[in-house]
Amino acid sequence: MAEDKTKVGFVFVGPVGDGGWTTEHNNGRLAVEEAFGDKVETVFQEKVPEGADSERVMTQMALSGADLIFTTSFGYMDPTINVAKKFPDVKFEHATGYRQSENVSSYSARFYEGRAVIGHIAGKMTKTNKVGYIASFPIPEVIRGINSAYLHAKRVNPDVEFSVVWVYTWEDAAKEADAAEALINQGADILMQHTDTTAPMLKAEEAGILAFGQASDMIAAGPNAQLTSIIDDWAPYYIERTQAVMDGTWGSQNTWHGIKEGMVAFADMSDKIPTDVRAEALQMIEDLKDGSYHAFTGPINKQDGSAWLAEGETADDGTLAGMSFYVEGITGDIPN
Repeated sequence: MAEDKTKVGFVFVGPVGDGGWTTEHNNGRLAVEEAFGDKVETVFQEKVPEGADSERVMTQMALSGADLIFTTSFGYMDPTINVAKKFPDVKFEHATGYRQSENVSSYSARFYEGRAVIGHIAGKMTKTNKVGYIASFPIPEVIRGINSAYLHAKRVNPDVEFSVVWVYTWEDAAKEADAAEALINQGADILMQHTDTTAPMLKAEEAGILAFGQASDMIAAGPNAQLTSIIDDWAPYYIERTQAVMDGTWGSQNTWHGIKEGMVAFADMSDKIPTDVRAEALQMIEDLKDGSYHAFTGPINKQDGSAWLAEGETADDGTLAGMSFYVEGITGDIPN
């Protein structure tokens, strides 16, 4: 008699070939297949819009026998909770959200740690003192990233300015490219992105400026432009949670891992980064890894000038999880 396979489903917001966010989640899926071989079957649906469409996809996966379903975009949070109620025997894992239930866990990476490192490099390397930032949606995860990058750029370069363009999408190559072009035209010589495609990197390459990749190694899109990429390594978590379902030990939890656990990693540092700056960046990575440094360490004021963190004080996870303000020095408003 055939051994019962554990069936694991993945719901993706972009195409698996986006070169960024979804590519890395799909790499995690492939790692599950590699780790468990014929004990597991994985299924996935790509390009699933956030909202009602995603509920239909999750429902279909559950009906077709999935034991565990990973829903990998912020906007899948409520749909995941809703569908999970109808399928109490199926385990659900939602990425980047904050709601859990009996059969729903949430997990995310401390992307802001990666942004601290690239902020430091950007502050040291910009010649125009203008850094362009392509942002997706004004949610705490994205705001945290902007603040972290800016703080670390500003610490090493008091003259640095950040321009933020909001595109209101995770994944739209045309909109991301337009945003990149606008920032380049405003004088930005380094780009950062919190969106999912390689379009900004391609624009940076074309314009002869520098950029940081997002979620996956984007070196193929920017062989000259890329300084490094923040890589989201979901594979160990996906393997661990699949194993837990197989063992019958899966429980609802909230996981927020960073550089220390390896969920936030980096692509190779470009030779364009000066030796001393590379050494400082690598040291910061080590300090974030061993906990001797926190990316949000005071003194830090809020944008309106009010005190947030005193000298040496570090931000608590609750404040970071709900972050809805810019730090002092960033111009412009966070859209509602």
